[in-house]
Order: sequence, then structure tokens, then C-alpha cells
Amino acid sequence: MPQVASSVISRIDYNAPARELHVTFTSGRSYSYFGVPGEVYFQFCRAPSKGDFFNTLIRDRYKFAERRGEPPLEPA
Repeated sequence: MPQVASSVISRIDYNAPARELHVTFTSGRSYSYFGVPGEVYFQFCRAPSKGDFFNTLIRDRYKFAERRGEPPLEPA
């Protein structure tokens, strides 16, 4: 699910084999979150509010790193 309808998040990508969630915010900043189960990604995609879901179930729950100058993942 590359592009999303959200006022805070513009793109969500997931690398299933690595269990990495990649989130790009409308600010243009992009982060990778590590060890994220596939089910969390699917719930994120279906969430009515991407920002609320991110703040409640992803932020501060997984290790992360900012992605600088890396292209987005290709959809699997």
C-alpha cells in the first residue's frame, strides 16, 4: 500500500521477509521500523486513521531508524 489517505502519513511500505515497516510522513521524512509483524502492517493499512494507529501501535514500540536518500520499496 504505497500511497495512503492521511493528513500525517503519505506512504506505507512493508518488507515481509525482513519484517521492516517503512513509513513516509507528509513532511517528507521517512523511517524504518524493525521487527514489525505482518499483521500489524495489514491492520495499519486498514486503519481509518493512519496517524492514530501509528501513534498507538507503532511509535515507541519498535526500534527505528530514519531513512535518508533511500528510494521507497517496490510493492511486493
